[in-house]
Amino acid sequence: MTTDPPPEPNAVSDPADPPGRPGGARAAFRRWRRTRPFWATVWTGLGGFVIFFLPMAPLGKILQVGVGGIAGMAGGVVLMAMALLMLLLPGQRHSAGVIAVIAGVASFPLSNLGGLFVGMVLSVLGGSMAFAWLPEKPAKRRGRRMRRAGTAAEAPSAPAASLGSGSV
Repeated sequence: MTTDPPPEPNAVSDPADPPGRPGGARAAFRRWRRTRPFWATVWTGLGGFVIFFLPMAPLGKILQVGVGGIAGMAGGVVLMAMALLMLLLPGQRHSAGVIAVIAGVASFPLSNLGGLFVGMVLSVLGGSMAFAWLPEKPAKRRGRRMRRAGTAAEAPSAPAASLGSGSV
């Protein structure tokens, strides 16, 4: 019977490890997270959760509450859907962010003061973060020059006088 030697306790994992290794899954998640508006999704989803579950009660009490309870739940569902949209389709972050901000502000009059202000603030924060998020730019290459030596000489020169000014 053969056994594998135990791993070294002080071994530091390299962030470039493949996903099968112990430190590789965390590095792979970090790389994936940086390609989308992750924190905007977290705040928007949390705001939608607060707005959705704050008016939750047994069905009899929801019917007594009326439109406020149903509008609060609908607003929470819309915000959680926008959070998923931001996470899964980062190219649609602008429209999802605007809809999240509008739904968060609309939750103020429609449902329990926007989840007692907490849900509204989290939704507006997440929506605005999604709208402002930009993906990481690739690192610039050093040592290569894109300019050619003769580009300045090949450019046409500007005319000496303007023809449309009316002066001679």
